Amino acid sequence: MLTESESAVAREVLLHGPLSRRTLAARLHLSPASLTRLARPLLSAGVLIELDDDGDGTVGRPSRPLDISPAAGTFVGVKLTGDRVHVVATDVRADLLDARDRPLDDPSPRGACLAIVEAVEALGRDDVRGVGVSLGGHVADGVAVHAPFLDWHDVPLARTLEDVLDVPVAIENDVVALAEAERWFGVGRGIPGFLVVTIGAGVGLGLVVDGRTVRTPDAGIGTVGHLPLRADGPPCPLGHRGCADALLTTTAIERRASRALGRAIGFDDAIALARAGDPVLRELFADTGDALGALCALATTLSLHSDVVLAGEGMQAFDLLRERTEAAVSQLRPPSASPVSLHPDHSGFTAWARGAAAVAIQAAMGRMELAR
Repeated sequence: MLTESESAVAREVLLHGPLSRRTLAARLHLSPASLTRLARPLLSAGVLIELDDDGDGTVGRPSRPLDISPAAGTFVGVKLTGDRVHVVATDVRADLLDARDRPLDDPSPRGACLAIVEAVEALGRDDVRGVGVSLGGHVADGVAVHAPFLDWHDVPLARTLEDVLDVPVAIENDVVALAEAERWFGVGRGIPGFLVVTIGAGVGLGLVVDGRTVRTPDAGIGTVGHLPLRADGPPCPLGHRGCADALLTTTAIERRASRALGRAIGFDDAIALARAGDPVLRELFADTGDALGALCALATTLSLHSDVVLAGEGMQAFDLLRERTEAAVSQLRPPSASPVSLHPDHSGFTAWARGAAAVAIQAAMGRMELAR
């Protein structure tokens, strides 16, 4: 295991490298001697490598930049929903190498494990260093304590998959994993605090404070979905009128669109009709933008953070929501408050799976297993 100081060195190189020793020491507020001491075991273990001499314009011996080893291997991320398995392969910096998905015909724990193993093996990678799996619900210590979309309780998913895949497996709540990916490798890199708001089958909220992702028993289980946004809005399945779940989820939009048109319509078709100019659906999506703006205004005001990453499969409709979302945020925030920056991620389920891969990368760094 890495010490906390060694982890800080490896993490800084991973996120911002290659870095000269001089630059790295300055970023971490270390003396040259301290950096040399901390880097030595990382170099010996093959986690870090020294690149060719690179004169940086300063007087003295040329610097040999440090970088993560090219032998760091591949990491696999899996996003598990109630009916599909989404899988990605990434490098050690969570850059996408491959992305696939397949149906989940049997959502039982045994059926899901078999589907995950098949999906990972279908990638054909022989240098996998770790696998991350994300799913909606409460996750703790590799166990899916409660996964409502799968109807699971107390499923030891990590241990079961490790026994078959023979690589370390990390299990995490999907919103927490997405926040970790944004914190390490996305728009949140370098931002000490920000929010992640996800729109899809549910509404999720992730929070990063002082460079750390908030993890509590309530983190990622969808409590934000029941925040009231409109007193006269439709009810959600739990009977909460005008809450985020009743207005923003893909199923809620399908329900409202079908009622407005007098016939059943899916989310993708509703988007297509709105983009084609259907006045009823354009107004429905504008109304949805108002609700999303209200949610972002509430979340930023209560958290005291002004950067919001918007993600999830519902973001494929953001072009129809953006104008009204931004207007609602501006209207509901006091003039003296910091302006809110919205960062939409349009990659849908790929973003969820990449979040799982990021969690696997973090776990591998802690084990000093970025090289073999």
